[in-house]
Parts: sequence; C-alpha cells; structure tokens
Amino acid sequence: MILIVDDDVAIRTSLSLLLKKAGFSVKGAASPTETFEVLQLEVPQLILLDLNFSIETSGVEGMALLRRIRQFDPNIPVILITGWGSIELAVQGMKEGARDFITKPWNNEHLVQSIHTLLNLTEPAPPSSTRRQLDQKYQLDNIVGRDPRLLDVLETVGRVAPTDAPVLITGESGTGKELIAEAIHLNSRRKRAPFVKVNLGGISSTLFESELFGHVRGAFTDAKTDRTGRFELAHRGTIFLDEIGELDLSSQVKLLRVLQERSFEPLGSSKSRTVDVRVICATNRNLEEMVAQGTFREDLYYRINLITVKLPTLRERPDDIPLLAEFFINNLKTIYQRPGLRLSPTASRWLKTLPLPGNIRQLKNTVERTVLLSGQDELDVADFQKNITSPVSTAARSLPEVGTLTLEEMEYQMIRRAMEFHQNKVSKVARSLGITRFALYRRLEKYGIAYDTTDV
Repeated sequence: MILIVDDDVAIRTSLSLLLKKAGFSVKGAASPTETFEVLQLEVPQLILLDLNFSIETSGVEGMALLRRIRQFDPNIPVILITGWGSIELAVQGMKEGARDFITKPWNNEHLVQSIHTLLNLTEPAPPSSTRRQLDQKYQLDNIVGRDPRLLDVLETVGRVAPTDAPVLITGESGTGKELIAEAIHLNSRRKRAPFVKVNLGGISSTLFESELFGHVRGAFTDAKTDRTGRFELAHRGTIFLDEIGELDLSSQVKLLRVLQERSFEPLGSSKSRTVDVRVICATNRNLEEMVAQGTFREDLYYRINLITVKLPTLRERPDDIPLLAEFFINNLKTIYQRPGLRLSPTASRWLKTLPLPGNIRQLKNTVERTVLLSGQDELDVADFQKNITSPVSTAARSLPEVGTLTLEEMEYQMIRRAMEFHQNKVSKVARSLGITRFALYRRLEKYGIAYDTTDV
C-alpha cells in the first residue's frame, strides 16, 4: 500500500488514480493526525509526503511529520513532494531520512519509476555470491577480479541495474568507474538503447549547454547547423556523466533543472524537449567535502546519489593484480600477434607488490609497455623492472619513487598542478611548463582537463 499525505484533495485524487493505474493499492491522509491513524492500522510500503499543509508554506509541519514517521518506522521509504522553489527544504528532508523528492508539477512516468525503484531497493539483499554465480546472473564483461570488495560492488550493480535509480560511482582515478557504469547499463531494461559517455572535465562552461542540450542553427556565431545534445542522444537509454566534480556552479544549476524536470531547451531555441534517461555519474573527488566548501550544490548532490558505489583501489585487492595482468596479456596476444605471450609465476607474484597508485590504468600501461619492449614471450620480473625503472640522477631525487608513477601520470599531475596554480590560464600554464599553447591544448584534450576558453 502507498500512503499519500497531502492536504489538497485534488492532488490526493490525482496521485491515487495514477498509482492505482500502475497497480498499487493506495490510501490518503490530509493531515499528520490522519497519517498516524493510517499507520496504526497498516504499515505502508512507501509514503508520498507533501511538505506543506493548508496555508503554511515553510515546510515546518511537513518536516515535523517526516521526523515522526522516521521515529515510528525508519524503514518506510518516504518521497517528498515540493515545489521547485522549495528545493532547499527537500534537501533538508533528505538529510532527515527521506529517500527521494519530486517537484510540482511532477512527471507521471518519472514518479512511478521512482516508486518502483525505491520498492526494489528496500527488498532484502540476496546472500553473497561467488564470481561464477554473478557471471551467470549478470553481464559483467571486461570486469576482472574475485576480491570480496569487488564482488560486493558487482552484487550492487546487479541489484540496482534493473531500476532507474541515479547512481554515483566514486573511487580513485583508474579504478574502472566507466566499466561499472557500462555494466549497470548492460544489465538494465535500457540495454538496447544508447549508452552515452560525457567527460564533464573536458567541457568548458561556455560549451556546456551546447554539448549536453544541443543548439539550433544561428544560436551563436559558429552554429552553422543544428546540433543534437548528449541528453537527447541518450533518450530512452543511459547517460554517463564522468568527472561530475569538475562542473562549475552555473553548469550545476542547469544540470539540476534537467534532472528535475526531465526536459530542456536547446541553446537558441524556445521549444522544450522531453527526455527519458537514466543518469549515472562518477568522480574521483570528495563531493561531500565540496558541498561543505560551497563548490558543489547540495541539492544536485542529493539528486545524483540515491545509490553510491565506491570502487576499491587496486592496492586494496592485490590478489586481483595477476588476474588483470593475464587479462591484458591475453588481449595483447591478438593485438600484437604474439600468441605465446605469458606471465611467469615469479612476475605474477612480484606484480602484487607494486603500489600502483594509478590503479588498473597504470597496471595496463605497465603490462603493455613491457610487452612492446620485451623480445621474450614469457615476461619475467626483469622484463618489468627494465621497463619501469631508469637511472636516477641526483637532481631527480625529489621526484616520486621510481615505479610509483608512469610518465603519463606524472605529466597529467604536473599539468593539473600548473592549471590550479595559474587559475586555468592556458598561456601562463604553457609558459611555466616550457611548451607551446598548441602542445598544451593537445594534452588538455588528451587528459580531459577543463580550461578557460577566453584565454586562447
């Protein structure tokens, strides 16, 4: 049973008709007193709670009722109903334990999806599965490993994939966030629709609207033709917003509105377009700290992380390192036409001792570089050591310890530090690094680092 708590009889009636049509049994309550009269007789599966009653618009009464419901039974999922102008109030409700919020006027399909999602997520978690059992139940191509931490992640992937829950994937750079996002899509009901990847760190604030929402011809000087945005390309499918922590505050507002209203206007157009997408975000930054610092909107944070998946680092699952190395070598056998390639048992054990701060990406680069530079089919410790070490001069003793970073990762870190120091001014960064602006632009594009487009 779904309990609708709203003092407006028209809203209760409208929601009741919608939910009954969707197959739910429904009861209504017009006040906190009626709400607890219902709760004493039957515990609902889910509560839709309006935050304002009668002429009171501060939300105080609704928040007080939410707290009472949480004290009565903290396991009942609550979806808050509020107006766009009361988003801050809804965010406060999320802190108090609400599971989601919708704004008026709501989208019927989105509301029903949200209810189904929360009901699915409140079902008891299945017992832990082995890797073989997970592979039999789900499509987990290219995700390698048997560590319990990884298996917990894959279990969560399989559990949330059939829902439309927004997922936030966190973890250090190189831990495989994109692969997890793809796995969620491939195991969802949207798997036959597009999976659109967007690196938000590589899109400047001036191009954000055009890239994500498209533009019409003549919207700006270089808009010679209409352009379809990434959200529209992902219609009925999944959009993966990588590096969401890199978005500036003005772009965050625009993204939040699309996630809330499920509609947008292409740049230069006055016609709204409706879009149905499942949103998966990823970041290697601490969004909670950014919220506290005021650099990431709290309302957007609560909108994108109904489910959070934190990926373990490679150093937390060292037994998976040989499995990953073998996986990369098997792929390279075909690419470089060397069918005899293999990893020696000694090298397999040795790889587990490497710190690998760049995680899976660094391991992949290390293996491929060793394959390219070694003339032997069997790769031993010496082959790897020869290709990841070099003579250390006195002048280089302040650099990171040999083997802890690849050259590519050192370059990436140095560019990021220079960009932060010079406040994203490309000309200054290029001079400080001793390269041309054109060479810096190539590297910025390569690493997906945002830059100030006014400094060109």
